[in-house]
Amino acid sequence: MNQLYTLLLTGFVLSTILFSGCARNPVTGKRQLVLMSEAQEIAMGKESDPQIVAFFGLYEDPKLQAFITEKGLEMAAISHRPKLNYEFKIVDSPVINAFAVPGGYVYFTRGIMAHFNNEAEFAGVLGHEIGHITARHSVIQQRNQLLSQLGLIAGVILVPELNQFVEPLSQGMQLALLSFGREAERQSDKLGVEYSSKIGYDATEMAGFFRTLEKQQANAGGGDIPDFLSTHPSPAERNLTVARMAGEWQEKLNMANADINRDSYLQKIDGIILGEDPNQGFLENGVFYHPVLKFSFPVPKDWSFQNTPQQVQMAPKSGEALMMLSLASGNSLRDAASNLLKEYQLEQVESKEERINGLPALVTLADQKQEAGTIRVVSTMILYGGTIYNTMGISALSNFPTYLPAFQNTMRAFQELKDTEKLNRKPEVVRIKTTPRNMSLRAALQHFAMPQDRLEELAILNGMELDDTVEQGKLIKVIGN
Repeated sequence: MNQLYTLLLTGFVLSTILFSGCARNPVTGKRQLVLMSEAQEIAMGKESDPQIVAFFGLYEDPKLQAFITEKGLEMAAISHRPKLNYEFKIVDSPVINAFAVPGGYVYFTRGIMAHFNNEAEFAGVLGHEIGHITARHSVIQQRNQLLSQLGLIAGVILVPELNQFVEPLSQGMQLALLSFGREAERQSDKLGVEYSSKIGYDATEMAGFFRTLEKQQANAGGGDIPDFLSTHPSPAERNLTVARMAGEWQEKLNMANADINRDSYLQKIDGIILGEDPNQGFLENGVFYHPVLKFSFPVPKDWSFQNTPQQVQMAPKSGEALMMLSLASGNSLRDAASNLLKEYQLEQVESKEERINGLPALVTLADQKQEAGTIRVVSTMILYGGTIYNTMGISALSNFPTYLPAFQNTMRAFQELKDTEKLNRKPEVVRIKTTPRNMSLRAALQHFAMPQDRLEELAILNGMELDDTVEQGKLIKVIGN
């Protein structure tokens, strides 16, 4: 009887959980198990948004921002969840991507904005991302996948004990990096076609843009690609499907002339920064330069490198060590070093004051004893321009002598940046030019004195082939400063 009672009680509890966790999907109308209410979903987005903005920074372009807000709100109004308080933002990243988090927050990188060639391409991706929100894909994925707190460079760290020193990803950034399965992506493609068609755009342009991204990724020799590409069906299948769905919606809505709006979009992105912004710091010939903060230091050869607003992170390919530079908190070098010892529960081995390239510095050696062994840390606090910079070199005690020379070479080479060329380095920007006569894209780019070794890159940026004909008066993208 006790066993029967336990089974009945367990069944009652499970059925209660399942019933309370079931909700109708706003898109499909079907009931599905979710472990989060809409209020919780909205709260998650509100909490994540400032974290994402802090991580990337916003790209300041009032006219372009006004455009994506206008189109975003217009599309949200005809979506399956029009009552959410949507926000649309351009983040300051060269990566070609767009993403959304629960509650109505949609983000476009300046990198993807630079690669769109008309409003219809933008609208298709906008609809795709709104579709992730309306279909609650992030919420469903939260049910299926638990992301661990990993730093950006943690993937190369082979000594687990070192990961504690890498800045963990916030919940907001975890949501931003969340990838979806093929069915979710197919559904968002379908919604992207529907939503962009309903506000008057030619949704077939979305498929053309994804072909551009495929070429861009191939031209770059692999590497990261947007989530909406990485888990999707083959481009051939996708293009046929999107084209078919777009035709169906145009017929259903009796759209005689769906909007593409190429020239108006290109004029909006004239002057947008393309690629890395040197003002955020840049790596060149093994040296990291920061023109705004006016410092430089060398990066060990063949080490992985990540530059984020919070830290500069470096690690050897062996995965046995970690080095990073960040700002330190404290009113003095001694105060900052004391805070570091407390933060990571380190035991000081030795500490000494010195000057590094004329700057006041404090070098501290400390250990963290663990069951798996001792971790050794060398920290160099440098006072420069009223700010304390902390460079840490970290490895297992047994490997520390191997990596100490690399740690010291970087730390002792930290210096004031005086090179005027580096200090005055300007970012590359997209410039919109008018083709003077009928010619191939290759000839047009050469007419505007574009470097020969960048013609293929520029063809991709224009969503064209080099041998394509461009007519007199057609606008094209080139690179300027």
